[in-house]
Amino acid sequence: MNNTAEKLAATSKAALEAAQTLATKAQAGAEKLTNLNMTTAKATLGESFEQVQAVLGAKDPQALAALAADIAKPLAEKSAAYAQEFQNIVAGVSAEFTQAAQANIADMQKGFATLVESATKNAPAGTESAVAFFTQAMSASQNAFQTAQATAQQAVDAAQANFAAASKQATDVVKKASKKA
Repeated sequence: MNNTAEKLAATSKAALEAAQTLATKAQAGAEKLTNLNMTTAKATLGESFEQVQAVLGAKDPQALAALAADIAKPLAEKSAAYAQEFQNIVAGVSAEFTQAAQANIADMQKGFATLVESATKNAPAGTESAVAFFTQAMSASQNAFQTAQATAQQAVDAAQANFAAASKQATDVVKKASKKA
């Protein structure tokens, strides 16, 4: 019985370490997004003051209209670049998170299977049918989890592909518009 408790403690420790790893990866991703947002905010603030000064210095409506067009082109390009960088960060963190989560889940499932096997061996006589039922239920739940995990991964992959395609399309439209202007 002590062996089962030790295995339970080891499985719990592994789960805690896995959670810590995932939390660290999530924090790193949030830090990257924060840095992107801060860099963008600083650049936008500086450019905004320059643009306001230019608008205030416009001598006539034609100069103001030309200035507005000159401001719009870089803004669209920078917005597309920001969206692309944001998508790259999110996709990278998502891939790291998914890889770590899958590895940790596999380890936890192995640990839990070992724990169940140990508990089965130490089960009192006459509980074989209850233990068999529990083992089958655990197997079914693991299979359901793996199916759900695969489906979720397919959905994430499709969403990332769609976002990347939309971002590329927006970037291409901005580049074409910039060349025409």
